[in-house]
Amino acid sequence: MKLQTAAENDIDGLFPGSSTAKVEKKRYLGSLGLQLESLRLGANTSTIYQNDPKLLLFTLSRYKFVSKMFAGFENVLEVGCQEGFGAQVICKEVTAYTGVDFYLPHINSAKERNTAPNAKYETHDILNGPIERDFDGVFALDVLEHIVPEKEDLFLQNICGSLTPHGSVILGMPSFESQKYASKASKAGHVNCKNGENFRNLLKHYFHNCFLFSMNDEVLHTGFSPMSHYLFVLASNKKCDFTKS
Repeated sequence: MKLQTAAENDIDGLFPGSSTAKVEKKRYLGSLGLQLESLRLGANTSTIYQNDPKLLLFTLSRYKFVSKMFAGFENVLEVGCQEGFGAQVICKEVTAYTGVDFYLPHINSAKERNTAPNAKYETHDILNGPIERDFDGVFALDVLEHIVPEKEDLFLQNICGSLTPHGSVILGMPSFESQKYASKASKAGHVNCKNGENFRNLLKHYFHNCFLFSMNDEVLHTGFSPMSHYLFVLASNKKCDFTKS
């Protein structure tokens, strides 16, 4: 807002030494969207931006994929939303978005920083049970690899329990093959990475339709999954009893 006031009172002062015509400076200021207040990144997102900024680009590209697949959905749930960094991408495409995380500081940060009117945030540990609210889309990015194998069935059962009968799920995780290049911290937290075949087969126990996608950096493809750094499974039409066939 201060910049708007300055622009109205002293446009030339905002462009010191510039010989560009005032009308062009006004046009430039009008393109900046100065009517919106600046937002601050949360602590976790700020740390990533400073230490590994490319990761934020990759992360947003994953949210873009979800937003394209879930475009037009009525009620979407994100499990493991952290600070809601990618929620804005989803909220532009769906009617309602709910983000849950088991870590309270993440949820507090999401509530403080994210302004989408169709978004809400709650603390919830998906291993404690489903969220029974008729979600037609549920997604979890970079979550399953942190779930110990002994709890992955419970995780998926509760995902299914949060989903309408004909809803869709998207799960994303780093590939097993990528872990030889992962950082020490990532390796410590990644206790359940899978290759493409095992990832899709796991979801087949719970859904009739499962589709595997791969990603290298921000490029999505359906190529040879062992050469991919990141994997998605898009699944739909859950098996009602949630048991392995």
